[in-house]
Amino acid sequence: MLEKTTRVNLLYDFYSPLLTKKQQQILEFYFHEDWSMGEIADHLGISRQAVFEGLKRAQGALEEWEEALQLLRRHLQRREIADRIITETKDSPEGKNVRSMVQELLNLD
Repeated sequence: MLEKTTRVNLLYDFYSPLLTKKQQQILEFYFHEDWSMGEIADHLGISRQAVFEGLKRAQGALEEWEEALQLLRRHLQRREIADRIITETKDSPEGKNVRSMVQELLNLD
């Protein structure tokens, strides 16, 4: 299982447009900027409890969307398969072309 912060950041990358602007702000300050709940509360003019609840609700929403849509799971599976292809073609004459195409596919994510 991914570390919690890494998982939230990855889920955020996929599902942030579905969050409210305030939920996006709270998650960005907390997970991207490493602000404390008190700092976020002061900056947004809300209570620490409101920040806590906002974090909890936003993370819950991200997990619900992931459970329904599986975008992160599929992304991680594609990365794993791509890594295997790159490893398997490392010594083949066509390997450079194959690795280039695999990278193009990954860049589509």
